[in-house]
Amino acid sequence: MSAKLNPFAAAPLLMKAWMGVSTDVDASLEPSLIELVKIRSSQINGCANCINMHTTEARARGESEQRIYLLSAWREAPCYSDRERAALGWTEALTRLPEGHSSESGYAALKAEFTEEEQVKLTLMINVINGWNRLAVGFGLWNDAAGAKTVQAAA
Repeated sequence: MSAKLNPFAAAPLLMKAWMGVSTDVDASLEPSLIELVKIRSSQINGCANCINMHTTEARARGESEQRIYLLSAWREAPCYSDRERAALGWTEALTRLPEGHSSESGYAALKAEFTEEEQVKLTLMINVINGWNRLAVGFGLWNDAAGAKTVQAAA
């Protein structure tokens, strides 16, 4: 697969702003939770670039192989906390909007585990990773984790 275009070269000011929002939102909740959300959303969206990048980052942040491997079956796996389950349910509800899934049960779990401010932060994170998934899939992007850090530092 080769990239169709480089969005950082095509629209540098907007991509720099997008990277800034991404970085700010990324730092708003606990890193382990953020990585699980990024991986799960990327799995749903079929974004190999982001799955590769965020599983590498999750490992670097101390995430276990078991929890990474079981993420696509998180409902049946006993290794996730109630807070993580609420975040993953909310991630799936918002990422699968076009499939017509109801977000009511997902929101109830979210509300039980997250403050209102954290709900907004998590929802923004889900929007950010879904946006990155669409950029990567749409333009055929591929960055390894080291390459992503270089791009992030340049922005």
